[in-house]
Amino acid sequence: MKDYIYSGAIHIHSKFSDGTGDINEISKAAKKAGLDWIIITDHNNMDIEEGLFNGVCVIKGEEISPPNANHYLALGINSLVRSDIEPQKYIEEVRLQGGFGFAAHPDEADGRKNKANPIKWLDKSISPDGVEIWNWFSDWADSYDETNILKIAYCYLFRHKLIKGPKKETLQWWDKLNNENENIIPAIAGVDAHSLKISKYIIPIKIFPYKNCFKTLTNIIKLKQKMPDSFEEKKNIILNAIKQGNNLIINTHVNNEIPQISLNKNSIYIKLKSKAQIYIIHNGNLIHSGNSKELTFPLAKKGKYRVEIYLKNQPWIFSNPIKII
Repeated sequence: MKDYIYSGAIHIHSKFSDGTGDINEISKAAKKAGLDWIIITDHNNMDIEEGLFNGVCVIKGEEISPPNANHYLALGINSLVRSDIEPQKYIEEVRLQGGFGFAAHPDEADGRKNKANPIKWLDKSISPDGVEIWNWFSDWADSYDETNILKIAYCYLFRHKLIKGPKKETLQWWDKLNNENENIIPAIAGVDAHSLKISKYIIPIKIFPYKNCFKTLTNIIKLKQKMPDSFEEKKNIILNAIKQGNNLIINTHVNNEIPQISLNKNSIYIKLKSKAQIYIIHNGNLIHSGNSKELTFPLAKKGKYRVEIYLKNQPWIFSNPIKII
């Protein structure tokens, strides 16, 4: 049976917080980048309109943003959640609204060689509904060196060389959360797109335009049936898929191939067009490592399994877990 593939980007900022674009600009950029849906999460703001724009399903949430730590991507909510309360309280408030959320960029690096202070998830004993395991802008900012003009130029011109993939400590925390919880604790990748504008030059310059950001980390949803036409139905399907961990994370800058990855109660099946390094993780422990195009791996033990794939040593694909009972 044919799979219907829907590609999307999560964690986007508009002119209503610290981004520069309006709904028309952002949705046009998403369409040009080949996306079917996007989720805009402005800081402490939900003024942007949602709906179908330029052929793209635009969903809004909120990045609950205390000043220095514990940012939370709240999805499926109808009204703003205060950021001046403890993380556990705003997690519960999101749930009370029927929503769910993800700890944003939980392990940004200390000791950055730039002015952007890291914003972490400080108390790992607090369990969010999910984890943003990979944030493209944070990944870049952790390595951005602004100590001299040559290093600044390198970081902008060769920005993808700075991208290292999900932090080891983030993946360990995510695995720990899944080990401690009966249900799947899902993961997403975020682009954290702002399309920042520098106007001090004769011609204003945009740093990392939306379209460029949308060609980095993509969340793929596979469906057995075609998505319905109505916005509300599309929105519900997309949010439910993300909530259940039915999205596949792909670094499309490395390769935009949509792989065949099937995780069921009997085995993991992977088929790729190019050889890649495939890792299978069971309850947080590496149980398989190999370089191949195709793999069938039997699932003999109970627990949660997930897949990581690297292409030419570059982080490429990360799956959500499947639970074997």
